[in-house]
Amino acid sequence: MGTVKAIRGTRDILPEDVGYWQYIEAIARQTFGRAAYFEIRTPIFEQTDLFERGIGEATDVVGKEMYSFTDRGDRPITLRPENTAGVVRAFVEHNLYAQGGVQRLWYTGPMFRYERPQAGRQRQFHQLGAEVFGSNDPRADVEVIALAMGLLEELGIKDLILNLNSVGDFGDRQTYREALINYFTPYKDELDADSQERLTRNPLRILDSKDKRTQEIAQEAPSILDYLRDDSKHHFDRVQALLTDLGIAYDLNPRLVRGLDYYTHTAFEVISNNLGAQGTVCGGGRYDGLVKQLGGPDTPAVGWAIGMERLILLLQQQQPQLDTSPDFYLVSRGDRAEADAVKIANTLRKQGFSAELDLSGSAFGKQFKRADRSGAIACIIVGDEEAENSTAQLKWLSSGEQSQIEQHQLESLAESLREKIVSARAHTER
Repeated sequence: MGTVKAIRGTRDILPEDVGYWQYIEAIARQTFGRAAYFEIRTPIFEQTDLFERGIGEATDVVGKEMYSFTDRGDRPITLRPENTAGVVRAFVEHNLYAQGGVQRLWYTGPMFRYERPQAGRQRQFHQLGAEVFGSNDPRADVEVIALAMGLLEELGIKDLILNLNSVGDFGDRQTYREALINYFTPYKDELDADSQERLTRNPLRILDSKDKRTQEIAQEAPSILDYLRDDSKHHFDRVQALLTDLGIAYDLNPRLVRGLDYYTHTAFEVISNNLGAQGTVCGGGRYDGLVKQLGGPDTPAVGWAIGMERLILLLQQQQPQLDTSPDFYLVSRGDRAEADAVKIANTLRKQGFSAELDLSGSAFGKQFKRADRSGAIACIIVGDEEAENSTAQLKWLSSGEQSQIEQHQLESLAESLREKIVSARAHTER
């Protein structure tokens, strides 16, 4: 019988990669916390109807990519392909709107789409997202964009391009829809099969086609910006002005429509040229009608999601290795010495240090070699003599400096040890 392997389109996140995930999540929590966003956690599966109503039945996500099944209660269930619809469902179900004012939420977790797996695109993938409910002010649009750009900047991601568009309100899009049908109809036979099917159902999605010939035809298609009415135009002008005030550069892209039907007004994507075809790192926009569409009161909203896998690919390009080395590596030999080393490791961990305890029981020489390979800043050595005297040898691995310390003094030495660890790590990074 052969070995069991992970399902195609899924992948294990191994220990050498987990550090990148933890790094991003830690920076994200700090960034969201400073902006008064609160975390929400929703189920990874929902009623299929939620996504059909929320995302739109004419989208590729609903029509081609969802993992749907019928459970034992004969209920149609879908693994979430994105999380905005789920967050809106929770917002409505738990009457969060009754709290009034503006509510800022964020989330992270796995999503599922049946797509062709490739670098940065898996069938189980992860997103980090933010949503703001209760404000139709253009400042909310700019806040979420600035939040995304600030997070990416703090992570050290460079060479990003912000693409910006407005898809107007439902009235604007209805007028624009007719203009697109009139434009594309003479080219119908030259369009790809999906675009031909979309022509009367959802012509805006033709602009998002990846087919080369369809893209060529779409280059001369009417621009949504020419069909914005005064209110929509004023909203978009204000968004652009505020972004300029913040020094956030952007490119206008009137072909940007995003892949989900719930968007209104502002739509944006953050693109990296270092990821090949899968260059979109972050995407989002305003979705003022979705809360009402899913049974809640008429509530404006705006948000975005970042693809974690693509973000990690960029991080790995710029930081091929993250420092996951321990502060201390503990070497010991002999029953009493090994027992002392267990207690010393426990004491160091309680003081906030990372400490790796060698459990091999092998000769000191082999343990010292493992200490060097671990990348630890310092090595604590306990042998028979040290165990007898309740002492330990402290060796700083980069300089070779070594001294004897009393085991019972470890807690009182914590601050001075911490200063030396920080200094040693800073010197290593340089």
